[in-house]
Amino acid sequence: MAKILDTYSTELPSQQNALNIFEGDWTSRLPTPWDHLRAGSTPLFEDPRAEWAVRQLGGVQDLDVLELGPLEAGHSYFLERRGARSVLAIEGNMRAYLRCLVVKEILGFRAVRFLCGDFREFLRTTDRNFDLVFASGVLYHMTDPVQLIADIARVTRRVYLWTHYYDAEIVGRNEVIHKRLSKGQPRENQGFAYKLHSYDYDIALGWTGFCGGAATSCAWLPREAILGALAHFGFDKVDISFEDPNHPNGPCFSLAATRTAR
Repeated sequence: MAKILDTYSTELPSQQNALNIFEGDWTSRLPTPWDHLRAGSTPLFEDPRAEWAVRQLGGVQDLDVLELGPLEAGHSYFLERRGARSVLAIEGNMRAYLRCLVVKEILGFRAVRFLCGDFREFLRTTDRNFDLVFASGVLYHMTDPVQLIADIARVTRRVYLWTHYYDAEIVGRNEVIHKRLSKGQPRENQGFAYKLHSYDYDIALGWTGFCGGAATSCAWLPREAILGALAHFGFDKVDISFEDPNHPNGPCFSLAATRTAR
């Protein structure tokens, strides 16, 4: 019965105490001047991919941005610092959502609002339009990534994606990834035909800092299917950078896509 007392802190109040609530779960390293605080090690608050994306898409000054899967608010912070008028960041992982709130309190965000829930349901039901959708590290965690692209196209003319993709030859050389990925099942969405390659999360589901999707598995698309889906749903200008076929977790790239046609 006394276990409830384990949730109390008896230490001098500090920002580090808040971070320690999720000790061992953190992925991101906090930016300067908060980088003395112990969290994760990945520099997502100072991400050159985000810098590139904003530059390619014409900046975010005074824009309304929808962010999908903020994880620990690194890109949310970046978008606010670059002048976004508002950032609506939706996170379905409840532990990640709470980590975002811890970061928001420490860094003092003003333009960012975090919502806890499934951004797929938000996209399917909202009547709002956004100047930009920022979706880093989420496409390959979907059970149907083409549907996500279709839903994004309904609410914006500009999107940034960073994602892994399926390549049989490359994946075949990576023993860990190869055993988790299927050969592919044909699908069709609004006239667009593609193959989904199921990916099993396996033991990753046992980590409390897990940052994947909401099911036990997700689905990857081949590189050409991602580009094809963007084109099919109206994104007629696509810039590519930060492509890494040899990434240890699977081939990946960054995409800045725009619907220029009326």
